[in-house]
Amino acid sequence: MNNEKDMILSSGASQKPDYKIEITNIIMGNFSPKAMREKLSDYHENDIAEVMTEINTADRKRLFRVLDTAELSNIFEYIPEDKAGMFLDEMDIRKAVEVVSCLESDSAVDILREIPKERRIQLIDLLDAEAKHKIELIASFDEDEIGSRMTANFIVIKNNMTIKNAMSELIAQAKDNDNISTIFVTDTDDLFYGAIDLKDLIIARQDDSLESLISTSFPYVYGTENIDECIEKLKDYSEDSIPVLDNSNAILGVITSQSLVEVIDDEMGDDYAKLAGLTAEEDLSEPLKDSMKKRMPWLLILLVLGMLVSSVVGAFEKVVSQLTIIMAFQSLILDMSGNVGTQSLAVTIRVLADENLTAKNKVRLVIKEMKIALCNGGILGLISVVFVGLYIMFFKAKTAGAAFAISSCIGLSLMIAMIISGAVGTLIPLFFKKIKVDPAVASGPLITTINDLVAVVTYYGMSWILLLNVLKLA
Repeated sequence: MNNEKDMILSSGASQKPDYKIEITNIIMGNFSPKAMREKLSDYHENDIAEVMTEINTADRKRLFRVLDTAELSNIFEYIPEDKAGMFLDEMDIRKAVEVVSCLESDSAVDILREIPKERRIQLIDLLDAEAKHKIELIASFDEDEIGSRMTANFIVIKNNMTIKNAMSELIAQAKDNDNISTIFVTDTDDLFYGAIDLKDLIIARQDDSLESLISTSFPYVYGTENIDECIEKLKDYSEDSIPVLDNSNAILGVITSQSLVEVIDDEMGDDYAKLAGLTAEEDLSEPLKDSMKKRMPWLLILLVLGMLVSSVVGAFEKVVSQLTIIMAFQSLILDMSGNVGTQSLAVTIRVLADENLTAKNKVRLVIKEMKIALCNGGILGLISVVFVGLYIMFFKAKTAGAAFAISSCIGLSLMIAMIISGAVGTLIPLFFKKIKVDPAVASGPLITTINDLVAVVTYYGMSWILLLNVLKLA
């Protein structure tokens, strides 16, 4: 019976259609414009967007002519901004203007940034007054301000309306705005007053008071707030959209849940890039020169630090020459030290996302990371003492005393290096935050290299003190 079920599932999986091939065949097929539109209407815009990036320019231009403005604008929402800008540049100027007018205003701004300046100015000049105002408003914010990610697609009503009037206003605005799950409310001075859930308005009776439906404590952000500072606050709410206000508390636009996901994804990408020692995120199609420019600054810094580590090893040349066996375990100390530092760095950067973190909390964080490193280092140090001692005794033909003296030095060095690395991995991002530098810049490679320096000094210093001066093993 199970075999039958597996065969059915396997058969169903093998028969799953390849939408990209089907869409490509439709676009490149000998269909009339009407037939092509009808066939493509069966597919999701995201699938068509994927195909659009892979077909040639001639087929793409044919598609631009066949599809109407609304269909193209929906597809453009799923195309990466750089590609969308290139496609917009390929399009007839009038059609391009119509597409930009139909796009979400935040998407339009992002795409327009990717096309040549002359073409961009030409497109904006041809937009109608309303679309031009929305785009210019969003473009007026810096890229690191939350206002640059808002959209003008929202419903707004007055707080002095009746239920009936509010429903009529909702219907009137819904033809131009599809973001209707949350309805925003302003007072008679056009300032933000609160929000109403669509469901509450629909089920309300005509003689109910609109005021009773309004949530006056609804969350909001200001357009000039930094994106990094807003993310944590916005994530705390499960609202479909959150209003963006100007300094006088008038609504400028809204941040939708989709925009929030994109913002978080972009910020995580940037942080991940910085943790990898890059100055910005890279993609597969990025030119070699640009990738090199992003990677080179940190590599130069790390080269200098690496030379410093090497020079420190050279300073312990006497220890190495008299106890060559300790060289075999250098990588053990360095690797564990680097791992602990990177773990502490990751935890600290995540904690620093909370803007309300006090000095007391920061001290507790440093102490906690050092305690964790002490406990883990103690356990791993004891394990190292036993297994490294046995290894040296049986495979390196040392006496039990000498073998376990060396392994004890290694275990103690490991524990001390891990404690210091835990502190370093916490203190460096705290320092960067204090001097108003993105703590993610305290990247993994930087922490690892500094911890290498710590581990080398600790390991060879302990070997010199304990093995050479105290136990006289040379």
